[in-house]
Amino acid sequence: MTIAEKELLLDVQDLKVHFQIKKENAWPWTKPADLKAVNGVDLQLYAGETLGVVGESGCGKSTLARAIIGLIKATEGNVLWLGKDLTELDDKALRATRSDIQMIFQDPLASLNPRMTIGDIIAEPLRTLRPDIPKQEVSDRVQAMMMKVGLLPNLVNRYPHEFSGGQCQRIGIARALILEPKLIICDEPVSALDVSIQAQVVNLLKQLQREMNLSLIFIAHDLSVVKHISDRVVVMYLGNAVEVGSAEALFANPQHPYTQALMSAVPIPDPNVEKSKEIQLLEGELPSPINPPSGCVFHTRCPHADAGCAEEIPSLRGSMEHQSACLRLEELQAG
Repeated sequence: MTIAEKELLLDVQDLKVHFQIKKENAWPWTKPADLKAVNGVDLQLYAGETLGVVGESGCGKSTLARAIIGLIKATEGNVLWLGKDLTELDDKALRATRSDIQMIFQDPLASLNPRMTIGDIIAEPLRTLRPDIPKQEVSDRVQAMMMKVGLLPNLVNRYPHEFSGGQCQRIGIARALILEPKLIICDEPVSALDVSIQAQVVNLLKQLQREMNLSLIFIAHDLSVVKHISDRVVVMYLGNAVEVGSAEALFANPQHPYTQALMSAVPIPDPNVEKSKEIQLLEGELPSPINPPSGCVFHTRCPHADAGCAEEIPSLRGSMEHQSACLRLEELQAG
């Protein structure tokens, strides 16, 4: 099934999230600086697919996720969920969408209330958003969900500190799924886990996605994990989406210089290939989102940048299958 044939669940249009930052030791009348954490991102998510979001630390991945779900207020732009603009809803109306959109956080232990048993933690969304469900049914659903994520129901009265990091993340997944949502936003859910546990959690998410017909937004630094789980991928740099495409097309032929640099840093299991490959090192420091470069935000670190790159802001261009925001894309591909 092509993208055009799938149901569009989420349509993010020109989303911006800016924070007012007061400089240290500044005069009281000094105007706060404008930190552009997310600066005009467009993305679409279709039913049953996984959209990977990658980029180095500070590029705005987590801020984007929190703005989509409403944990952070968007400065500008629209977040359309099944055609309804979430940015225009009041707190009561936004609360009603919580059953459809849930989130899994990066630190599994820190995201769980240490004073609550895991049974109460998993049941909390049901008791909050569906108070009409009988107590016994809530208990039955909690135990069934624990089994689904690989936890024994007899652990229901234990506390988070009694579990490993991987088990705590399974608890977080169970809490997110107990409402049977349509979308799960995974904010770096495996970055704090050992490699072997990462694989288990990723495979669990893929299994649950098939069983429950879920859509996922999967945020990560690890490109190999993103490649394994994603149908499409968004590459972010300094609050901007610089490349979007199907995982197959993007990993086979990265077009944006930033994506190419990220790909070159991914380790290859074959030692001979790993030894002979060329790593594209990025020069310079990541610019501050308080004072981003003019034109293309990547031009200060791009090996192919020319004078025009500092003047014109590139937009995503290409087919629905693969788009890149590079002013010199055609020239570089031809040369």
